[in-house]
Amino acid sequence: MSTPIHPFAKYVAILGRGKTKQRHLTIDEAKDSMAMILRGETEPEQIGAYLMLLRLKEESPGEIAGFTLGTRLVLGRPSSIPQVDLDWSSYAGKRRQLPWFLLSAILLAQNGVRVMMHGSGEHTPGRIYTDTALGFLGFPVAASLNEAAAQIENTGFAYIGLKDMCPPLQKLMELKPILGLRSPVHSFARMINPFDAPVMMQGIFHRGFMDIHAGAGLLLDQPVTVVFRGEGGEVERRPNKPTMAGTASNGEFTEEIWPQLLPDGHAAADTEMDLGLMISVWSEDVQNDYATASVIGTLAIALRSLGKADSVDSAQALAQEMWDTRDKQLLPLKA
Repeated sequence: MSTPIHPFAKYVAILGRGKTKQRHLTIDEAKDSMAMILRGETEPEQIGAYLMLLRLKEESPGEIAGFTLGTRLVLGRPSSIPQVDLDWSSYAGKRRQLPWFLLSAILLAQNGVRVMMHGSGEHTPGRIYTDTALGFLGFPVAASLNEAAAQIENTGFAYIGLKDMCPPLQKLMELKPILGLRSPVHSFARMINPFDAPVMMQGIFHRGFMDIHAGAGLLLDQPVTVVFRGEGGEVERRPNKPTMAGTASNGEFTEEIWPQLLPDGHAAADTEMDLGLMISVWSEDVQNDYATASVIGTLAIALRSLGKADSVDSAQALAQEMWDTRDKQLLPLKA
């Protein structure tokens, strides 16, 4: 008696038919196949083959959009979704510089912008991840989307780890040391946007991912998707280099150059990575040109993305003003 074909097998077959017959998954195929994986309807062998075939082929914007939609199907979202202005993904971790972008996000929240941040921690040794940094600074890390929603309502800022937002997806991300390669999970997790914020910001390692993320944003009908190569792959402007930011909005993709803020083209790595320096820079007990330029520069891109400035120069000026007038004692945020 023959064994019936597994329902998921067709998706592996599409990806593995060879150079002349293989093709990208359609958005619906990507959505359905990812939802099957996350619901536990597949075999381990199928998951490994599927992820590595995708890695070998390289994912398309349509596949990233479909994987995102499939993930959203299994999220346990609150019955009442809080209003959020900005979805900020944080999945890379930092190893050369401290996560200065956190101060940019905190400053936005201080000024009435509701920021939802999500990410994954400890998947690559030797990096500082956002949950660790927030814990050091005294910020709570949400243990569920319900808790994140409450934090947004109370303080205007929340962070949740992928392990609590979507545990099956976290398990897929943890396959990297087993499979030896990253998978599309590291790309589309950034785009989950659990509370439907109109603006999404994406940090990438390589310029090639800009088109993929921006293209996926357009296919998802995301009002605004902003993508740039950030320090360490995070949503953090590198002040010692010009930054090319791509924006997908209203069916179009545009690029904008943000100028270099510091004179030297290369910043030495921070060998100490002392999180206490973040508090000292915030309170101005310590002067650090790189840190300040990074915070203000990242904030400027966020303000421009949110439509609060109509040019690079005006965004930079507004960010500088917000930094100069911040409450130096208001860390962490208070309800």
